[in-house]
Amino acid sequence: MDTRTARLLDLYTDYLLASFGQATATGLAALLPDLSHDQVTRFLSQQELTDKDLWKIVKPHLRHVQCEDAVLIIDDTVEEKPYTDESELVNWHFDHVTHRAVKGINLLSALYLSQAVSLPVAFHLIQKTERVTDPKTGKERWQSPKTKNEIARDMIGSVVQKQIPLRYVLADTWFSCADNLNYIKQKARKDFIIPLKSNRNVFPCSPAAKVGKPTKLSSLDFGTTGTLTLYLESVPFALLVYRQVFTNEDGSQGTLYLSTSDLSLTASSLRTLYQKRWKVEEYHKSLKSNASFAKSPTKRVRTQSNHFFASIVAFVKLETCRCATRLNHFALKGKLYQAALVSAFAQLQVYKAACPKATITL
Repeated sequence: MDTRTARLLDLYTDYLLASFGQATATGLAALLPDLSHDQVTRFLSQQELTDKDLWKIVKPHLRHVQCEDAVLIIDDTVEEKPYTDESELVNWHFDHVTHRAVKGINLLSALYLSQAVSLPVAFHLIQKTERVTDPKTGKERWQSPKTKNEIARDMIGSVVQKQIPLRYVLADTWFSCADNLNYIKQKARKDFIIPLKSNRNVFPCSPAAKVGKPTKLSSLDFGTTGTLTLYLESVPFALLVYRQVFTNEDGSQGTLYLSTSDLSLTASSLRTLYQKRWKVEEYHKSLKSNASFAKSPTKRVRTQSNHFFASIVAFVKLETCRCATRLNHFALKGKLYQAALVSAFAQLQVYKAACPKATITL
């Protein structure tokens, strides 16, 4: 990223944070008379901004807060864009929140959490560029060249390569496949805390020993401690599994099977550590609500992806401001809104002074 691009990125991300409506090149140009609409458009459409550019921005902040007890959280989110033309980037993705396929953006992120500071260290916008035939339905559909699990492993590998210290990788059940667990423990040489689905087959001892038959996780008796040491098929090392029963908002009971490769953890520490995964949900919410993530009317894939990149950088700015002010992201955004409201109200009084009939009198 050259100096000119960095300057425009700084201005554009400030605009995303200060904006309360659609984020457009025209809007930024109107805000800054020295900046033209064409300059903003060229900034968004020319150089592709990637993981490497994000790392250059995040690195100095991360080095200041990094520690050996940090965690890396892997998760994805879908943002609906129903009125945007379909492309390899704006496509149909299954949304686990609504439990249906929606047209929009699918963002996969690696969020680093250390000393209560959240920083995105890697991201990937899922692009479906390959046309395939569904073997079950016979219908054609678009798919990404790599699965989300493969991309997640690449992200974890890049974080390790950058020598970012961390102790645990956290994720949800979507990322609990054997390939991921083996990669984190054996290649990345990190421990993980990832829940398993209740229908996973488990063994009382290593499957390689060929002793005992596989059992469904949900059928096991976890006793009074709620923990068991078990083995998964295709996973050569033992896992500590904790059965957590909780009550949902509707009063129903749910069950979570937390698995970890760190056999020294207790049930209490497992619960506490996995609660940190909620930080990625806060990241997604702030990205969408405070950083204008889905508020760009851009049509081309390059301009769209660069806008999303800028939103992630805007989140980093908000997080650094949060650390300095002790105000959360939504409180900071509220302060900006209040300042904008005061300015707008003062300007309205100027207009009213020039038009006395606009004032209501009895």
